[in-house]
Amino acid sequence: MVTDSEVLDLFRDELPVMGTLTGKMIPLQLDDALQAYTEFDDLSFAIDKYSKKYEVDVSVIDFSAYYPWEIEWFFRKWFTKKPIRQTTEPLTVKMFAESARAGEWLYAKEYQ
Repeated sequence: MVTDSEVLDLFRDELPVMGTLTGKMIPLQLDDALQAYTEFDDLSFAIDKYSKKYEVDVSVIDFSAYYPWEIEWFFRKWFTKKPIRQTTEPLTVKMFAESARAGEWLYAKEYQ
């Protein structure tokens, strides 16, 4: 059976690690929004590897349900406390882990 940590390790191995200005590394977590964590180009390679390893058809993923994603610019918190309103859903490692256990992408029907 596929575990959450197994899928998380795959994405951690494939995606660049995010860091702070002080050099502190921020490891990817299960519920992090992948759109905010990394660029789509890097994510697409990780998704391809995921698809091959777990035999999940990722061609059914409707990326328009997850993009565009508003990225908070660094100095924004100095000017406003108002949170960014996202118009799309977060794409998380947990979604990929649940889909790997099911053998198919579980979130395709929600957005069609």
